[in-house]
Amino acid sequence: MTGFQDRERGFEEKFAREQEQVFRSHARADKLLGLWAAERMGLSGDEAHAYALTLVKADLREPGDDDVVGQAVADLAAKGVAASEGEVRAVLQKCRDQVAADPD
Repeated sequence: MTGFQDRERGFEEKFAREQEQVFRSHARADKLLGLWAAERMGLSGDEAHAYALTLVKADLREPGDDDVVGQAVADLAAKGVAASEGEVRAVLQKCRDQVAADPD
């Protein structure tokens, strides 16, 4: 293998690691949002964690935050909890900030 090919493979591996870290960060923030929403809906324990995982899965449907935010707003409304899309987006941003501040 040439030096160029080694360097190219190194860049590809670095990119893959960075993308995995971004995915994990988004999943952690989505889970925190799910736990917040679960608390608002009166869920706790295993039910809260199970709900949080549904939001993590919801975020895999399409790029961006619309899917997870829409799911959270709809679920909250179904339980009679008033929460606007803006409020949920603000909480998601706080969750992302929290994950960024504590990446482990």
